[in-house]
Amino acid sequence: MKSNNGKRYTDHMKETILRRMMPPNNESVSQLSKELGITEPTLYKWRKEARLAGNPTPGSGHGSEQWSSEDKFLVVMESYAMNESDLAEYCRKKGLYKEQIISWREVCLNANAREKDQSKQLGLELKEERKRAQLLEKDLLKKEKALAEAAALLLLRKKAQAIWGDQEEE
Repeated sequence: MKSNNGKRYTDHMKETILRRMMPPNNESVSQLSKELGITEPTLYKWRKEARLAGNPTPGSGHGSEQWSSEDKFLVVMESYAMNESDLAEYCRKKGLYKEQIISWREVCLNANAREKDQSKQLGLELKEERKRAQLLEKDLLKKEKALAEAAALLLLRKKAQAIWGDQEEE
């Protein structure tokens, strides 16, 4: 494997470094770059390839609660079909807690449910706003007619006064 700076790295070395980015070690890319003398872009490229292959590789140095959604999702996918004992072993190996994975799984499973509820709520709000707009338009139309009628009456009164004069003078 050849990197950007022309150095060759063995597949075994690459796997070892990626394992250090994965749980439970979760070493940061910058830390590994300084320690091993491998450029950060090379390490980021390897991490991206590992993620595309379905491996959670945070490589951020943060604890599991600060991982990206993508890494949490990959852990959920990786552990979804496991039974209790396999999940417990997986958690020990990765330095995670079973409760974390269960919580992340629930978030993943309910992600679209919230979206459906939100769209339903927005639909109801839109329907109410349309009704309100119709009532306001109806009220406005009624007021416009009343104003037009009042203006017509005033105009007729002025014309009548101009033709017959003021009735109060007589």
